[in-house]
Amino acid sequence: MRRYLLDGTICDESGEGFRELLSQAYREKVRPLCLCCEPAVPMYIADIGDQLVIKRMPLTGGKHDPACPSYEPPYELSGLGPLMGGAIKLDPVAGTASLKFDFSLSKRGPVSRLDGETAQTDSVRNNSKKLSLRGLLHFLWHESGLTEWTAHWSGKRHWWQVYHHLSEAARLMEVRGEALAERLFIPEPFRVDDKAAIEQRRAQKLGPLFLAASGTKRLMVLVGEIKEFADARNGRQIVIKHMPGFRLYLEEPAWRSLQRRFETELMLWQSGDTSHLMAIMTVGGTSAGVATVNEVALMTVTEHWLPIENAYEQQLVEHVARLRMKSVKGLRFNLARGQPLANIILPEAKPLPMAMYLVPPDAGEGFEVMLGEMNEARPDLASWIWRVSDGDMPSLPPPR
Repeated sequence: MRRYLLDGTICDESGEGFRELLSQAYREKVRPLCLCCEPAVPMYIADIGDQLVIKRMPLTGGKHDPACPSYEPPYELSGLGPLMGGAIKLDPVAGTASLKFDFSLSKRGPVSRLDGETAQTDSVRNNSKKLSLRGLLHFLWHESGLTEWTAHWSGKRHWWQVYHHLSEAARLMEVRGEALAERLFIPEPFRVDDKAAIEQRRAQKLGPLFLAASGTKRLMVLVGEIKEFADARNGRQIVIKHMPGFRLYLEEPAWRSLQRRFETELMLWQSGDTSHLMAIMTVGGTSAGVATVNEVALMTVTEHWLPIENAYEQQLVEHVARLRMKSVKGLRFNLARGQPLANIILPEAKPLPMAMYLVPPDAGEGFEVMLGEMNEARPDLASWIWRVSDGDMPSLPPPR
């Protein structure tokens, strides 16, 4: 059972009076300390759907004991490592992460584009000094804990949880001194009996985008699940789940580019009945009330909302999701597709935590060299490697 230090009192989650102490600490803005190791690790209390939850602060997972539920794998095994200290800077006092974007939150002119379109090499620029649009989506997913999974949670993760955890994670991020939450819109779970109130809150948040103004216009970041790409006269209307009656206009050239750039993500989504297609986009509006897409990136996730980037990784993620031990999905962030990463970490594996790597069939010699260097640099981790060109997936680690 997890133990905390709450305002000078040592307590555990099942102890008598724990909820009362937690409520008092939340009201008085007391920071809990996780006692999984020495020194204790500062955390914070979040209100997730009217339930108080103790959560780790941004980018502090590596400070927890590997056996602690708040532990995170080493950042250098994913695309997060190169971003630390440049695109992402932690303020340990405030407990917030300051972000630098390689995309704009303002717009001059009518042109739509895809995330990283000017790079011409991949959907995302490999730039460690600034966070791409897809990189921001990955960081939100990472900090929300949505990369973590155990079979015990099967059937218990829905949009309600995704929405609340993403919203809470954004609250601890800022860009250029402004809270990210002020420039981020995530559709709340739609309920017919609360339709009017939900639409009013949405209009209040997005309303400034449609104000007539000359010169540079304000943009917002929207994160939501794609329901469909509907036909439009010259382009597509993007329909987002939980936003009935609301349409986002994407110009025809950008739609054709999206189909090319995100062909794999679209095929993964269309080939299965249980996967979800997530979109992150910068959106603006016209004085006529039309919502427009300025820049967009896509990410396919499984039925458990775990990100996947190809069919091989989907197979691996779905197999590991059946294990009754914790797994952490690695994310690429700005990392180019030709570079390896730990696709999955099993922090509870014995005798050592395990990094699971997938080598795609088109991987070159450079990929194998980098993978070997990653393994050599982490003797504290066991490794599991699936070279797809060699055949079927190797056996998974046995349960604890």
